[in-house]
Amino acid sequence: MKIIFFSSNMEIIDEWRQRHSIDESAIFHNSTSLKNELKENTQIIVIADYDTIAYELNSMLSSGFTPENLVVLEKEPSVVTGKMLIMRGTKAYGNSRMHANHFTQMIKTVEDGNIWTYPELTALLAKKNKKESINKESKKLIESRLSDKEQEVLFLILDALTNDAIASSLNITTRTVKAHVSSIFSKLHVNDRVSLILLLK
Repeated sequence: MKIIFFSSNMEIIDEWRQRHSIDESAIFHNSTSLKNELKENTQIIVIADYDTIAYELNSMLSSGFTPENLVVLEKEPSVVTGKMLIMRGTKAYGNSRMHANHFTQMIKTVEDGNIWTYPELTALLAKKNKKESINKESKKLIESRLSDKEQEVLFLILDALTNDAIASSLNITTRTVKAHVSSIFSKLHVNDRVSLILLLK
């Protein structure tokens, strides 16, 4: 996928290009030209520098226009901002100076059609969805589609446990947990943990 940088700060763009070895990319400084580009090409990942274009980006999102593969990076990411952006269709949110391996993982996740967030934000989204706070419709969906064991795994996912921690808690293998997680995703028609959390909110 083609990468587009949406920022008014050339220094951070140069830093991203160097740090993450990005040779081919385009730069946009305003939402009008970015929207025009996105109309012509859908195979694009937009990496937005929230520190310099927050106002323009928020205006775009408020008007109902969210780029399909939007990544938002910020010098000091906050879980409140991240939650708001993810709820509005952003595919990834994190630190603008993240390590190269995290950046690569994030881009791959977005290319695969999934949502990427840093652990603290994912945990916050999960904690807001504990069993007792799930609404009636979500409970019905879970009970009608998932086996008892899958429901156990699901509620541990919502408690922000890793696959290894779930395996330890249920006294089963991590491989079995992965199989249950895969089945849960398939039955609830989601691709990843963040999408699962947002579905059951």
